Amino acid sequence: MFPVPTSLSPSRVESFLSCPMQFRFASIERIAEPPQIHMTRGSLVHRALELLFTHPADARTAEVAVQALDAAIVEYRSDPDFVDLRLTDAQADVLFADALDLVHKYLQMEDPRAVRDIGLELRLEAGVGDLTLRGIIDRLDLDADGNLVVVDYKTGRAPGANFEQGKMTGVHFYSFLCQALFGRIPSKIRLMYLKTGEVIEATPSAQSVRFVTTRTAAVLKAVEKSCVSGSFQPRVSTLCGSCSFKQWCPAFGGNPDLAAVEAPLVFGSAVAA
Repeated sequence: MFPVPTSLSPSRVESFLSCPMQFRFASIERIAEPPQIHMTRGSLVHRALELLFTHPADARTAEVAVQALDAAIVEYRSDPDFVDLRLTDAQADVLFADALDLVHKYLQMEDPRAVRDIGLELRLEAGVGDLTLRGIIDRLDLDADGNLVVVDYKTGRAPGANFEQGKMTGVHFYSFLCQALFGRIPSKIRLMYLKTGEVIEATPSAQSVRFVTTRTAAVLKAVEKSCVSGSFQPRVSTLCGSCSFKQWCPAFGGNPDLAAVEAPLVFGSAVAA
């Protein structure tokens, strides 16, 4: 009933495992969701840090970091993810102030002048059989011994103990991509939670890389089964409260077959309002 995807990313894998029904709406039917302020803020901060690291190491001062954010704000003022939020000037000022706070918190976590970065916003993909695995690495560094370190910025809060392992499983995806494309497994994968100043690190291994391909193959098999049968089961959790597709979810009395037609109209009205 639905086309089987030919590529998967870490976020798509986790999306299917979190809720197959939401995965159907967003990744199979590809229904565009309205922008959300926390996601736009996160993208803005990522862009500011990317611009900061385009400067030579000794020029990455706090002042230059603020200038990088200012440049990112200029870019985002015409970006649909910002424009379609329809923020008032006061609301936009709050968004930009929050982004500035996150940039300052980043500067408290590490000195960008001491970072040996070799790649920014790297879009990587590698094949596993007929499937393409792809992902974006925020920053790829070299440590003091010349080993690869994958750095991933997070602008939300660090996950609790119940969710931490799931988050780390997702980022081991990047270890596979590094090995496939560069022939080397990173020595570390570092998640930097800017909001709280917390850092979570994992040390990849050949076993964890093999697990990525095994796990992804199992997920793809489950996705294929759902696509062929047309059955994507909802999984009720605390995430349901922020799901854009809740009104079409059968777990809440909705009809999922109407989402493809109705959602663009509803989301368009929400944006226009």
